[in-house]
Amino acid sequence: MPIVIDQMSEDPIYQQIRTQVIGAIATGELSPGEPLPSVRSLARDLGVNLHTVNKAYAVLRDEGYLIMRGRSGAFVADIRDSPVHHLTAEQDWLMGKELRRLAVAFRARGGSESAFVEEAARQARAAFQAEKTLVKGAGGDER
Repeated sequence: MPIVIDQMSEDPIYQQIRTQVIGAIATGELSPGEPLPSVRSLARDLGVNLHTVNKAYAVLRDEGYLIMRGRSGAFVADIRDSPVHHLTAEQDWLMGKELRRLAVAFRARGGSESAFVEEAARQARAAFQAEKTLVKGAGGDER
């Protein structure tokens, strides 16, 4: 799973790493139990400080996306077995805050509420369809 850092982005680097790992999990590119690169190797590959990668992994662990196995490293958690499978109140609040930020930006560019809701629904369908597409193997059998 290639992670690409945008040095011009307003998002902190650890957040960019977090977002891309979550995206890879959501689309099935990363599967439960799959190991992630070590903190040192990912930091080296990305050309960032190892504390930045460590922070991204720690946030992902705290959110239930990763499990840490001592010296063995970070692995994708089976979110269905995770104690944080459901959204916590904080995650729910953060998602709402992000959706509101996007809605405000859309409105500032002249967009209407109905156009925003339509686009959000289209993006949600695309995200969930991508998951279904990657889960099905050749011949319709699940991987």
